[in-house]
Amino acid sequence: MKAMITGGTGFLGGTLAHRLHGMGWDVTALGRNTANLIELEDAGIRPLRLDIEKKDDLVAAFKGSEIVFHCAAFPSPWGSFEKFHQANVIGTRNVVQACLQNNVKRLVHVSTPSIYFDYNSRTGVKENDPLPEPISNYAHTKLLAEEEIDKGFANGLAVVSIRPRALFGEGDTVIFPRLIPRLKSGRLPILGDGENIVDLTYIQNVVDALLLCAESPANTLGKKYNISNGEPVKIWKLIERICDELGYSHPKRKISYQTASAAASALEFIYSLIPFSPEPPLTRLSVSMMANSTTLDISAARNELGYQPKVSVEEGVERFLKWWKDSMSLRGQ
Repeated sequence: MKAMITGGTGFLGGTLAHRLHGMGWDVTALGRNTANLIELEDAGIRPLRLDIEKKDDLVAAFKGSEIVFHCAAFPSPWGSFEKFHQANVIGTRNVVQACLQNNVKRLVHVSTPSIYFDYNSRTGVKENDPLPEPISNYAHTKLLAEEEIDKGFANGLAVVSIRPRALFGEGDTVIFPRLIPRLKSGRLPILGDGENIVDLTYIQNVVDALLLCAESPANTLGKKYNISNGEPVKIWKLIERICDELGYSHPKRKISYQTASAAASALEFIYSLIPFSPEPPLTRLSVSMMANSTTLDISAARNELGYQPKVSVEEGVERFLKWWKDSMSLRGQ
């Protein structure tokens, strides 16, 4: 099977590329991170440095591809709407058009459950539950990207989408690597009451879901599926477990959700006045994610895709921590 992966230099896309290559697929990994492209090539995976915002280049690149996995996105919690729109909406539009023009047999699209959440707790969310107004440029543009996917489906493109929640595991660059430096320095307070539950998804379970989508029956086409480990955990208990493994003190100081959210609002306002400002140290989105309960109903994926998480959160965290310690050792840290 000849596969093209957009976002092939990212956490999910790169992990998928290695899995497919190990299965004997003919894989091209598309991305912009030079170091990661070199690593992929060293592993025997065909690398392609290309920007999905350039439609003509994408159409040419997709020639001969049988299946496309669209993993590319701009997922930052901070940035201009235009930057998110170019990457997430225009990029997805171009992917859809390139698939249609090349008669690609199937597109598997990676969306996000961020579209479900506002600044309140929501648990057991189903794919067809009413959506709140998007609370971030990321959520807004990923929702618009789903509209581009729907247009492609209406024009005859065989496509299945997943909305995976909070990916973690070996190679993670987003969740725990952002928390660990703050845990090490003792600068991370408990946001909220510390009792909130969240869904996480081990990276290889997400890859399993993508592979199921690649061969799913006709009744799944055009649909979007929630993906998680299906075992909500208390995030602050998990953080304590990570602290124990790494030899750090547990977060002790508590800040109420209201206080933390107000502080984040003030920081966002200040940083918004600074041209090309970096991400604030605290955002309303990050506060909400760390203080509120957010879980998904994955029964549709179980029943229609045959999805079953094989690696538990417990085992996934063990694998991540081993990888993290090994990585730090190699860096001399």
